[in-house]
Amino acid sequence: MPIPTDRIAGVLLAGGQARRMGGGDKCLRSLGGETLLARAIRRLQDQVGPMVLNANGDPARFAGYGLPVAADPVEGFAGPLAGVLAGLDWAAGQAGVDWIVTVPTDAPAFPEDLVARLFAALEGGGAEIACAASGGRHHPVFGLWPVALRAALREALIGRDVRKVDVFTADYRLAVADWPAEPIDPFLNVNRPEELAEAERLLAG
Repeated sequence: MPIPTDRIAGVLLAGGQARRMGGGDKCLRSLGGETLLARAIRRLQDQVGPMVLNANGDPARFAGYGLPVAADPVEGFAGPLAGVLAGLDWAAGQAGVDWIVTVPTDAPAFPEDLVARLFAALEGGGAEIACAASGGRHHPVFGLWPVALRAALREALIGRDVRKVDVFTADYRLAVADWPAEPIDPFLNVNRPEELAEAERLLAG
């Protein structure tokens, strides 16, 4: 079936503390003349319908990006699952949205066919959730999630203190869309200043 883009919301994950980058907002670091956040928006915007930024603290610092901002619904920087839940909560209030796609903003080369491939994997495998993989590794934070899982994820996070994405997804039918990791892994992420510099070198080539 055609990809129902208008029924898929994009969730840009930027809720971490970026300790290995020296703190602050990692998504506002520059790569190739634009911020990581601007780059993520540009790569995702044509793949989805509405978009939201998951970030904590004062949302005013992102005012120039024109996106709604949804904070983690769980206190204490509970990790990416909290960002997924923030996205699901936000999407539940958007008319006609049935899925979200989550994308961490510190992955500057994620595929421009990410949503199409995830949706095809989910539909083809009769799955409930889809995630990306490359080079023999799953990347569960790059995921396609049904809004219908919102209550179950809230119970896992708050009721059972689940923090790892793959622990949560283990209870569901998971489809995997695989990409080659050469010449550049499309899911490379930047956690340290030297990794940001290396990503800039690789992506300028």
